[in-house]
Amino acid sequence: MTTLRGIAWNHTRGFTSVVATAQRFEELHPDVSIVWEKRSLQAFADASLAQLAAQFDLIIMDHPHTALAATEGLLLPFEDFLPVEFLADQAANSVGGSHNSYRFKAKQWTLATDAATPIATWRPDLIAKHKLTLPQTWEEVIELARRGFVTVSAFPIDVLMHSYMFSAALGQKPFSGDCVAPNEILVQALDELRKLVALCDPACIGRNPIRTAEWMSQTDDPRAAYCPFAYGYSNYSRPRYAEHLLKAGGLVTLNGTRLRSTLGGAGIAVSSKTKNPRAAMDFAQFTASPETQKGIYFQGGGQPGHRAAWLDDAVNAASANFFRDTLQTLDEALLRPQFPGYMDFQDAGTPVAHDCIAGKTNPAEAARELNRLYRTALTQHH
Repeated sequence: MTTLRGIAWNHTRGFTSVVATAQRFEELHPDVSIVWEKRSLQAFADASLAQLAAQFDLIIMDHPHTALAATEGLLLPFEDFLPVEFLADQAANSVGGSHNSYRFKAKQWTLATDAATPIATWRPDLIAKHKLTLPQTWEEVIELARRGFVTVSAFPIDVLMHSYMFSAALGQKPFSGDCVAPNEILVQALDELRKLVALCDPACIGRNPIRTAEWMSQTDDPRAAYCPFAYGYSNYSRPRYAEHLLKAGGLVTLNGTRLRSTLGGAGIAVSSKTKNPRAAMDFAQFTASPETQKGIYFQGGGQPGHRAAWLDDAVNAASANFFRDTLQTLDEALLRPQFPGYMDFQDAGTPVAHDCIAGKTNPAEAARELNRLYRTALTQHH
């Protein structure tokens, strides 16, 4: 009997999806047993991959860790185990930059089994009850927030991701040079975020996207009517998952251009320390294959990473059209830079951006510090 151990994160989307897939894989391969464990969303973002690779065969991970993991030799490259045609199909059916976000030095280190980026969500019942019109522009979002109908996920890491989105909207693609964005652009970006957060429920400062969706789908507070951007969770757009259904859609425009949020998502990787590379690779391939993604993975609560699932009629019918309605936003999403020191910057930059949004520091100080941290991270690993 071959036993594989995997680590995922603690939400229906991240956990029951891979458990359901593993159960089906075991039925098809009776000589393999797969045991999944889970950790919190924050631990998922923060955990040291070196420790996880030592303990687990299969790792559900997010893409900013890829460069460091590849450099440190923690993962096995898929090219060494899986058919060329399979990997070509994965690349051709990427949702936005998901597939490429796990490539480093011309090797594929993770399969994009899950795709996500900040999207807009709203409560159709509250929108109707308060006779609201969905905002189309950033100015309309701010106006709606002034009237008390908006919430946002302003959790520390999310604030940093949103600052990239606003930098891009203000005319500067982030990370184009040796800075996040020029100081004056980053100041404006942080300023726009502060403006919104100041008009929302103070609790939003501590709510991650899961807590935001949970709160929005359970309360009758008018502020739950609309959220302009938070990492999407299709579960809340599925009937009977939560008390109230959330509808999902694209982002508003700023200065006439649609906002482009910062790509998230997750993928499955195989530890270089595994004693059973073949079985682990076979399971990863099974999980990422289009039939599994459209079927048992989605049905188990997952948010697929394969484009065929995002365009699938049955998948969309079961999720209030979540996938079709947000696909453009994923295709347009910004990619974080891929170099080994990026995670050091992200970890150090997160509290800097959050303190600024929470009103503890000013945007000019925060922008200077973020750019200083970024330059340090660039030079350390080059």
